Amino acid sequence: MSFFDSISKKSKLKAALKQTAEARNSSGHVADELYTKVYRDYAEVVANEPLLAEALYNWGLALLHQARTKSREAAANLYQDAIAKFSFCLTLEPAYLGAALDGGVAYMELARVKSAQPHDNLYGMAKNYFEKANAIQAGSASYNLACIYGLRGEKEACHNALEVSKNKGYLPAVADILADPDLDGVKRQDWFVDFMESLNKKPEAVAEINEPTGADAASDKKIEAVADDAVSDEKTEDSADDAERNPFAAAAVAPINEEADIDDGHVEDEAEVAVEEASAVTESETVVENKTEVDEEIPVTEKN
Repeated sequence: MSFFDSISKKSKLKAALKQTAEARNSSGHVADELYTKVYRDYAEVVANEPLLAEALYNWGLALLHQARTKSREAAANLYQDAIAKFSFCLTLEPAYLGAALDGGVAYMELARVKSAQPHDNLYGMAKNYFEKANAIQAGSASYNLACIYGLRGEKEACHNALEVSKNKGYLPAVADILADPDLDGVKRQDWFVDFMESLNKKPEAVAEINEPTGADAASDKKIEAVADDAVSDEKTEDSADDAERNPFAAAAVAPINEEADIDDGHVEDEAEVAVEEASAVTESETVVENKTEVDEEIPVTEKN
């Protein structure tokens, strides 16, 4: 097939998809005419190009929707035609999820039209399609399988399939599950009631971290006060140490009583004594430093 033929087929496929949507939104004779035209377009797309699985799938999907507007034999014929298209699609592309899912749905709806019993081969074929869908994408058809198990009275298998569907995120809305007639046989089971209640439970909210209040706030203030006292004590001790190391600093820190009578001569004498003492300390330190230097020059005998 040439490049231009390929483009033409893709264009026709898009047009067919659009007309399929129009047919689904129509009814009666108008819908039938649209579906007939759509089927011709799909046939042209797949002619000489059987690998276009997408066209086959959408063709089958259009047949499936039209079948739902019919009854009895007319609906059965359309369902069977849709199944044929889905089957052909899966033959070409075994991993085509939509074809596996809708193929199973078509078999189930065909079984209802024919009033088949739960263990009829039609439900068995639907089960095969749903299992294929789950093999392609885990959990995608577990709810459909649960419906078949529910119809057959296989309660444990139904429960397990519902749990898988829940865990994989494929469950329908709660109202749709409760209204599904396929599950009527298990709706009074204790496990089913518990399962539905679990769907209504909301996740617990995460507690927010609030600012400390009441006793906590008072405790924080108490801690701050103790810390302030500790800092104050450290400052007092530092001041005392400074006074011991430097008598002039101690004199500067000491409080002055302005109202007391001050003997200028006495103060000058004390200042002179302080200067003499400081000079003596300085000379003593100088002697010690000189002694240390002399000692360091003495050679040290190494230990043999």
